[in-house]
Amino acid sequence: MIICAGRNETFAYAHPIGVGLIESAINLTRMCLFNKPEYLLFVGSAGSYGNHQIFDIVESKRASNIELGFLTGSAYTPLDNVLESENKFARNDTIVNSSNYISTNEKLCKEFNEYGVGIENMEFFSILSVAKEFEIPVAGIFVITNYTNETAHEDFIKNHKEAMEKLTKYLLEKNIIK
Repeated sequence: MIICAGRNETFAYAHPIGVGLIESAINLTRMCLFNKPEYLLFVGSAGSYGNHQIFDIVESKRASNIELGFLTGSAYTPLDNVLESENKFARNDTIVNSSNYISTNEKLCKEFNEYGVGIENMEFFSILSVAKEFEIPVAGIFVITNYTNETAHEDFIKNHKEAMEKLTKYLLEKNIIK
């Protein structure tokens, strides 16, 4: 099953599950309870912490939920905050960080790269969490729309349409969709 966030990021070939950690977890759990898929493939946009360029395509099966407070030493968590899917569907290029907030501190965000965390997408950590609970293989394919800096939102808006077209083209070329 191919899934996406929703709202302004929908595709004819993907089921929308909601934006952010909470909406996506609730709606994906509901879907899995009533019609458990054999696999999940999440497609969508992401912001780069600096190592990936605008319109790059990134495949991953690892996600984290690391807040900026971790980088400054002003927060900690007793929870597992990095998950990896056991699957054969995606290369394991980078860890995708998820939060309900879009990062805009470019200097601080570059520190994520030191931990192998290269991009951020609001939903992917919750998707891996739900998939782990239901024992479903999962992968994500992302297109970079912006850098995590002070113009993140404006760049996302400016690049979104072209990025979604590039993502769809990539999926067609890889015979993931027809």
